Amino acid sequence: MRSEPPPIRVPIKRSGRHNRGLLTPLSLLALLLFFGCQPDKAAAPQPLTPVEAAKVVFTDYLQVVSVSGEIRARIDSDLSFRVSGKVVDRLVDVGDHVAAGEVLARIDPKQQQADLAAAEAAVRSAEAQVRQSSSAFERQKSLLAQGFTTRSAYDNAEEALRTAQGSLNAAKAKLDSSRDTLSYSELKADAPGIVTARNIEVGQVVQIASTAFTVALDGPRDAVFNVYEGLVVNDLGAPQVQLAMLDAPSIASEGTVREVSPTVDDASGTVRVKVTVEKPRPEMTLGSVVVGTARLPAVNAAILPSSVLTSDNGKPAVWVIDPQTHAVTLRGVTVAAYESMNVVLRGGLKAGEQVVTSGAARLRPSQIVAVKGEAQL
Repeated sequence: MRSEPPPIRVPIKRSGRHNRGLLTPLSLLALLLFFGCQPDKAAAPQPLTPVEAAKVVFTDYLQVVSVSGEIRARIDSDLSFRVSGKVVDRLVDVGDHVAAGEVLARIDPKQQQADLAAAEAAVRSAEAQVRQSSSAFERQKSLLAQGFTTRSAYDNAEEALRTAQGSLNAAKAKLDSSRDTLSYSELKADAPGIVTARNIEVGQVVQIASTAFTVALDGPRDAVFNVYEGLVVNDLGAPQVQLAMLDAPSIASEGTVREVSPTVDDASGTVRVKVTVEKPRPEMTLGSVVVGTARLPAVNAAILPSSVLTSDNGKPAVWVIDPQTHAVTLRGVTVAAYESMNVVLRGGLKAGEQVVTSGAARLRPSQIVAVKGEAQL
């Protein structure tokens, strides 16, 4: 029989007046379990993000828009030579007024003159051939009547005459064309107007259809404006526009929107609007800078500080505060107009909602905020 091992005895050390026993493995395990089951300390609450906010209030907004533009002719005519050649004479410059049919420039006509001389010689030759063929035909006609020639010889003479007549007609057509080509060596104005651009110089070789001058034709005048896209999103109808000279506001006239461009300029992001100037003042010359003021139809919109706007994928948006949880949400809006300190919003918000006006740079969706000036629970 195997003898059982002796029991383990834990020695007790006595010191001074107090007794302190050594921990057994079981008591050590119990202590670890006791402390491990203790509840964690409560996490400290996160501080709220302070922001400033404004309440959305809708009102009838009567928008008055003033933009600067330029007086231009309704029709600009680009004039170019119809033949190529070297410029030998330029008779007008930018700012000159020209009459219909007035010569503006000339190119060297030597080539066209040579072509004209050749065409004239071809006509003379064709006329001589017609005379010769006509005499032969008349002779064959007389001989046939007397029975001294054959029908075949008569038919050949008639055919030769008709061929000569056709050659003469072709030569005359070529002569007319050569005369027209020679006239094309002079560039003439097709209508009265003012020269607004010049692209040629004496000695320059110009090509067919390359613009030499631009002439603003006399007649109706337009005030041309480049306005931001949001202004023309809705149909403008035909609103009246008050026009005044930029450097002399007392010189004024009225106008009516005539044309709104259907495309947006990629470089500036603006839309071109043309306004017909009714009874333009003499001082409103081409190129004059004018200020156009228009009153657009009233819209139901909210006027808020410009700082309320932020961007959501490149589109205007605002941070809206939930009244119950104080969590913020990014929401897209429609801008009706921009002012110096405010922005006019006509879509995307409801009356009574709160939007962040300051502190939006630190926000993210669903973040809890604290509105300055409001009591916090």
